[in-house]
Amino acid sequence: MSVTHEMQVGRRYPQPLAVLTLIKPITWFPAIWAYLCGAVSSGVPFTSAPVQVALGMLLAGPIVCGMSQAANDWCDRHVDAINEPDRPIPSGRIPGRWGLWIALAMTALSLWVGSFLGLWGFGATVFGVLAAWAYSAEPVRMKRSGIWGPGLVGLCYEGLPWFTGAAVLSAGAPSLAIVLIAGLYAFGAHGIMTLNDFKALEGDRQTGVNSLPVSLGPERAARVACWVMVLPQLVVIALLVLWGAPVFALAVTALVCGQVWAMRVLLSDPKARAPWYNGTGVLMYVSGMMIAAFALRLMEGAI
Repeated sequence: MSVTHEMQVGRRYPQPLAVLTLIKPITWFPAIWAYLCGAVSSGVPFTSAPVQVALGMLLAGPIVCGMSQAANDWCDRHVDAINEPDRPIPSGRIPGRWGLWIALAMTALSLWVGSFLGLWGFGATVFGVLAAWAYSAEPVRMKRSGIWGPGLVGLCYEGLPWFTGAAVLSAGAPSLAIVLIAGLYAFGAHGIMTLNDFKALEGDRQTGVNSLPVSLGPERAARVACWVMVLPQLVVIALLVLWGAPVFALAVTALVCGQVWAMRVLLSDPKARAPWYNGTGVLMYVSGMMIAAFALRLMEGAI
């Protein structure tokens, strides 16, 4: 172990695989999925705008989301040294200030690519980039708050990509119905992000990050997260019924029932079960997003 550590300390350039680990490909899916939900909900056929669809997916996932992960790991390198010392930066596989340079380079790349998606796409990219740095970097560092931090991440993972996908394909502001459904799912994502904070519980406690698991304790935080995830989906169901899409509302209801079952399992041991819930309940949550997007697509008058 000591020999490996000495080799990492003397490293001048990042390991290529460590760079890929830094930008966390597994985290790209929610933003790509939300962008596709927005594109679907716009009612514009994908065949009429294939470049915007593909470029938006690339921007939402690997570029902007990857950039946010690099920025967060750089700003969290001292916390990660406690929670997960094997991560690329604290382990030395990405030495010196390379983590910062990678995050800054990807910030510039995000803005450049976003400029090809029109005014709405570029504006959303600017917002996403600023939010990523505001979440992680001092002096703002919104992740210190268990309320504002997960809220900002939920907005940028679910609401912003959904809005962007709809705006880019329709070449204008999305309808109020699209904005409302995207906003509800973004609000519910606050609960998902709270569950994600369980893995950093000890490091957050030691470094003054007041996540809900730290301030409320794992059990209470898990219960709050569950309510925050369920309530917006109930509003989505009610709106779909009100807007004349009862079949879609029934499908979302079935998925919510599945989540409630998974939540009962989660609450039996929140800290241990949080990763399991991310693979079950969250999957049902995002499936409901796409169902709602197709309901909106029909309402927009095109398939």
